[in-house]
Amino acid sequence: MNNEILGLNKNKIKELINKNLMVIATLFFSGAFIAGKFSIAEFPVYSLTFFRFLIAAVVLFLIMLKRGEDLSLEKSDIPRIILLSLLGMVGYHVLFFTALKYTSSVNTSLIAAMNPIITTLMASLFLKEKFPKKAIVGIFLSFLGVAMIVTNGSIDVIKNMNFNVGDISMLLAILSFSLYFIVLKGIVGRIAPIKLTFYVFLFCVILLIPMVIYENPMSFLPNTTWTGWSSLIYMSIFASVIAYLIQQVSVKRIGPAKTSLYINLVPLFSMIMAYFILGEVITLPKVLAGIMIISGVIITLRSKK
Repeated sequence: MNNEILGLNKNKIKELINKNLMVIATLFFSGAFIAGKFSIAEFPVYSLTFFRFLIAAVVLFLIMLKRGEDLSLEKSDIPRIILLSLLGMVGYHVLFFTALKYTSSVNTSLIAAMNPIITTLMASLFLKEKFPKKAIVGIFLSFLGVAMIVTNGSIDVIKNMNFNVGDISMLLAILSFSLYFIVLKGIVGRIAPIKLTFYVFLFCVILLIPMVIYENPMSFLPNTTWTGWSSLIYMSIFASVIAYLIQQVSVKRIGPAKTSLYINLVPLFSMIMAYFILGEVITLPKVLAGIMIISGVIITLRSKK
């Protein structure tokens, strides 16, 4: 009897961990926004992306060697892994950092909130996934919460938005990341998450080599400070190695649309981190927005068994 109870408790604990894996990943992703503010000031766009995933790939490689993981790949999987690198690593990060150069953080954050909606539509179109009406309600509720955070509850902010090159770049970044989720769904079950993540990072590094040579690393590396490097290392290990491994496991277990929904928690967690690290003020509209975002996530996650 005691063994049955113990087994039941273990199952409940395991289920609880599985449901909250993406929350952990989202926390790490949120920290990357704070760290990125320091590192982007010292690294060019392509080089920042390159060094981030170079360090991450090395860490994963060492882990795989220690665990005796099989490093072999099926030739038929290589094109899809390269596509994942282009969409989720090179495409998204380059476009995102480019967007920050030309548009405001308000515009960028608001456009980024469209990620779950776009991914849901793509999952329905390409993967034939069906979502009940309650799930759609949850997605739009989360979107409204993010909109309230980035506008601080002021409609005037939305009225005064003017789309520019940065806004278009961010739209393309979200489109790229949504496509990444769709492509990931078709391969994540065939390759171990750690191996798949390693090769996605590795191909990203290889693809970026020509652009890094063009940016001439020796022109900025001698002047890079410890702050820049420590921020980069955080993004490499926590926001890349750990977070992307969790993300792949989540896509396998709950699907790409529901996994991408957790991205809406990033502005909320970033807001809290900014309060403690950067001393930014948390206003009442932002607190209400956080409640809306979490409610939207819960509604959508409970909409399907």
